[in-house]
Amino acid sequence: MSNKRAIITGIEAFIPEYILTNEELSTMVDTTDEWIMTRIGVRERHILKEDGLGTSYMGAEAVRKLLEKTNTSPDDIDMVLCATVTPDMLFPATANIISDKVGITNAWGYDINAGCSGFLFSFATASSFIQSGQAKKIVLVTGERMSSITDYKDRTTCPLFGDAAVAMLIEPTLDESLGLHDQILRVDGIGRHYLYQKSGGSMYPSTEETVKNREHFVHQDGQTVFKYAVSRMADVSVEIMDKHNLKAEDIAYLIPHQANLRIIEATGKRMGLQSDKILINIEKFGNTAGTSIPLVLWEFEKNFKKGDTLIFSAFGAGFTWGSMLYKWAY
Repeated sequence: MSNKRAIITGIEAFIPEYILTNEELSTMVDTTDEWIMTRIGVRERHILKEDGLGTSYMGAEAVRKLLEKTNTSPDDIDMVLCATVTPDMLFPATANIISDKVGITNAWGYDINAGCSGFLFSFATASSFIQSGQAKKIVLVTGERMSSITDYKDRTTCPLFGDAAVAMLIEPTLDESLGLHDQILRVDGIGRHYLYQKSGGSMYPSTEETVKNREHFVHQDGQTVFKYAVSRMADVSVEIMDKHNLKAEDIAYLIPHQANLRIIEATGKRMGLQSDKILINIEKFGNTAGTSIPLVLWEFEKNFKKGDTLIFSAFGAGFTWGSMLYKWAY
């Protein structure tokens, strides 16, 4: 088996300029800043407002910045993966559209849909290609235009979501002390009953009736999803700690999916972590689905030191969930 590990060697993001605040949201739906902050922890979220621009637009902008930052030629990229639940279209893959927009012509790739666990599942996929030697430079994009599937008449879901894209360069290292050391990934299909977008697929194709019934938006049974998320994220994070004999003091930071402040706090508590070891930016970005962990990595990049032990933890539609043990590489 190869002793190569996958490492993140660069990270960049694209954040839409428009900010939807709780105050503005309260003019659209029956809610208040206090209600949202108390139950979710979101104060504002960035929204891609322009029609005709989708996830590939944000992803391509992030990739351009990444290639410039890392001094990487598009010709050197041999794989592009895009984790998203809001693709530009059902087909072709948003990864292919991004590649075309930024001039990546020697690569192949595809989209991965794993809900809010998209980063974990796609990073594990990228790692497999790195370890096997089939790829040496992978661009991993996590991008979501969640506003496109958010019902701004539903007070229970519209405060949650924001838009953003993050691009990462994934490369191999022979330094076994760095990079992705392990992952625990899980799926339970029961989640299809509690968190889904009903129409727009092959089961319920788009019709005038599905649009009128508002079936093309996120549907969530909030209490059930919350219950599963709290237990699964905490359990799997503790499991990876136990598997590698890690104590709270061994961990530099927990990087959790930014879905709900109470879920994040419950996970950190189960892991025995002090609040300064839990990185949070949900207040200003909201839930950006599979983009949320990379968005934290991008924002707090300067906080990390080479060799820092990080735990990634997420829960999403499917249900999907998991944790990763990662050692920062630069």
